[in-house]
Amino acid sequence: MTITENILCSKSHEYLLKNDDETYTIGLTDYAVEQLGDIVFLELPEVGVSFSKGDTFATVESVKAASEIYMPVSGKILEVNTVLADTPELLNEDVYEKGWLVKIKATGDGSEQDDLLEYEDYKEELE
Repeated sequence: MTITENILCSKSHEYLLKNDDETYTIGLTDYAVEQLGDIVFLELPEVGVSFSKGDTFATVESVKAASEIYMPVSGKILEVNTVLADTPELLNEDVYEKGWLVKIKATGDGSEQDDLLEYEDYKEELE
């Protein structure tokens, strides 16, 4: 089973993966990273900060463009992938295992996920 079978994706190209401990991992989809090209800089939030669904929580810069990254659900930052601060190019290698951005405790209700797409549906929308 691949990780993409368990993720939900936003139309703004973030993914949401539910972890075993009722937390969520958030990152950029493989499609988003492919479109950005070589990632050169990433600005991530601090642990303990809370965001509402749709808030900008991070910024990514590539050789092509700079983009804001939006929170797919409301939540409080529990963990940040600090390795990416020094090696943002890891995003280009593996967005799901090494290139995740943050882990959160969701604070909204479950309906916030209603507009997120399963990975296969997300990929179909891109075509």
